[in-house]
Amino acid sequence: MAFEEAGGCFGEGLQLQTMRSNTKEASFRKRRYRHDCERLHQRAKDVPSSEQPELFLKKLQQCCVIFDFMDTLSDLKMKEYKRSTLNELVDYITISRGCLTEQTYPEVVRMVSCNIFRTLPPSDSNEFDPEEDEPTLEASWPHLQLVYEFFIRFLESQEFQPSIAKKYIDQKFVLQLLELFDSEDPRERDYLKTVLHRIYGKFLGLRAFIRKQINNIFLRFVYETEHFNGVAELLEILGSIINGFALPLKAEHKQFLVKVLIPLHTVRSLSLFHAQLAYCIVQFLEKDPSLTEPVIRGLMKFWPKTCSQKEVMFLGELEEILDVIEPSQFVKIQEPLFKQIAKCVSSPHFQVAERALYYWNNEYIMSLIEENSNVILPIMFSSLYRISKEHWNPAIVALVYNVLKAFMEMNSTMFDELTATYKSDRQREKKKEKEREELWKKLEDLELKRGLRRDGIIPT
Repeated sequence: MAFEEAGGCFGEGLQLQTMRSNTKEASFRKRRYRHDCERLHQRAKDVPSSEQPELFLKKLQQCCVIFDFMDTLSDLKMKEYKRSTLNELVDYITISRGCLTEQTYPEVVRMVSCNIFRTLPPSDSNEFDPEEDEPTLEASWPHLQLVYEFFIRFLESQEFQPSIAKKYIDQKFVLQLLELFDSEDPRERDYLKTVLHRIYGKFLGLRAFIRKQINNIFLRFVYETEHFNGVAELLEILGSIINGFALPLKAEHKQFLVKVLIPLHTVRSLSLFHAQLAYCIVQFLEKDPSLTEPVIRGLMKFWPKTCSQKEVMFLGELEEILDVIEPSQFVKIQEPLFKQIAKCVSSPHFQVAERALYYWNNEYIMSLIEENSNVILPIMFSSLYRISKEHWNPAIVALVYNVLKAFMEMNSTMFDELTATYKSDRQREKKKEKEREELWKKLEDLELKRGLRRDGIIPT
């Protein structure tokens, strides 16, 4: 394909008519496009103001022609002309006043739709790993970037009127926009993030629909595909949305937190969007502290069993939550929380143990621990004492000594009692272990004697 011309973008939807170089029709359209290039070579700002609106519309229509960038040698002059025209449109809509008449809205949306809405190519490899492999970049980016830039300037214009634009930027438009977040090209996803954020801010009637569709994308991602390239960008948008939620929070927002955001922790590619996810969780808890207990219990439920990297991420997120937790909420979750932390401290993987022990470097967490040391110290003590004697990593042992010292200073009486109890229990365990060993030795000797008698080696 040399290039394509987009047909109508509304009614039945966006349709692209392929223009093949070996057909008369394509040849005619090429000639017509070249003719339009020559006829519309003047810049909009260089013509009389009375002629600018009409020229602006014609240039928008002209930019609906789509070129094939997979063929790097075809239509080079026309590609460059379109790039120049798009640059001109960006400048014009940024500088000019009175350029957004009612007639321009459908043409702007049509031009944007023709250029950005397309079927995304499948990944080059079925085994594509976004954490390891380089993404496939969009070949048509020289044009696509300018289309996005133009659309953002359009949405941000002081003359922009949502009451007119809502006829064209509707649910169908938003749905197609959200599908593009699966693009492998991070540059495109970054522009899409800005576009969706502007649409959410300006179109109140689309807000619930946008949240619902993001909800659906995440549910499919968690429970069906485990593949969607734009999760981090959508979560970043959600962070801003959550920050603007009115209080008290609606039931649908709380359900979204528990049913969608918490299960996102289960996917294998968590590291690609964990920072944005943790930010959203913390935003919810700052809005409504009563959600702390279900969130932490949800994290305990999905705590990774075999992946140390994910465990370190969970511990980092948990510290962010504890940084904003209210003392009244901390009391509700301290037992299951510190039972999990005790397991992490005991982990043979030193990074997991180290990350958990760093909690004791956090002043606010230390103040919470001190206020509740009578509950937390008994949970943590045996793990800490054992590690101080047995752990293979000297850095971990040093951190554990600091934690034990802090506990001793917080509650020396209980610390001494727990030390005595621990040593007594260890003595009992050693005694039982010795008794078991002696019993096994007796049983082995007895079995040996029976074998010798059976073989006639010793008399019965």
